[in-house]
Amino acid sequence: MLFVGHDMHGVQRVAIMGGPGSGKSTLARALGAGLGLPVFHMDHIHWKPDWVERAKPEKIALARDVMAREAWIFEGGFSAIQAERLARAQVVIWLDLPYVRRMWRVLRRTAAWYGQVRPDMQTGCPEGRNPEMLEFWRFIWRTRHTSRQKVAASLDPLPGHLTLHHLHSPRQVRAFLKNVTL
Repeated sequence: MLFVGHDMHGVQRVAIMGGPGSGKSTLARALGAGLGLPVFHMDHIHWKPDWVERAKPEKIALARDVMAREAWIFEGGFSAIQAERLARAQVVIWLDLPYVRRMWRVLRRTAAWYGQVRPDMQTGCPEGRNPEMLEFWRFIWRTRHTSRQKVAASLDPLPGHLTLHHLHSPRQVRAFLKNVTL
């Protein structure tokens, strides 16, 4: 499902999907800098400061505000708006990395950022101090197969206006970034 040709000239809306630890935020920042597009993180929508989860209707409204913009790179998952986001996007990048690698990355970033707020996280939400951290790890484990199936189902059939880049490894992500034509 990897489409050859990474011409991103004129692209204004990019959706980045993948499980926790797949590198969505890192890729979004790199593409945002390279394309000159604003980057939006679903974690900013999902959380209020101090790890307070927003109500679903508020999350939907905030996500729709992002999607209504003319230009964006919007990373993260939220199934309630997935179809709408794909309808507005021009390019979707699916980071489909193996569970073990993703879990390792989550553990590594938790240790590296412990007590600090990551750039892609909501203000007041320091890494590793989420009272739901154990539940987050359980979520990663429980959804290691089903989340991948949900993304695949949302892209089948692929809407005709959408270009898909389905990347399976950090090596493919690096090659994608290296070969992107801006």
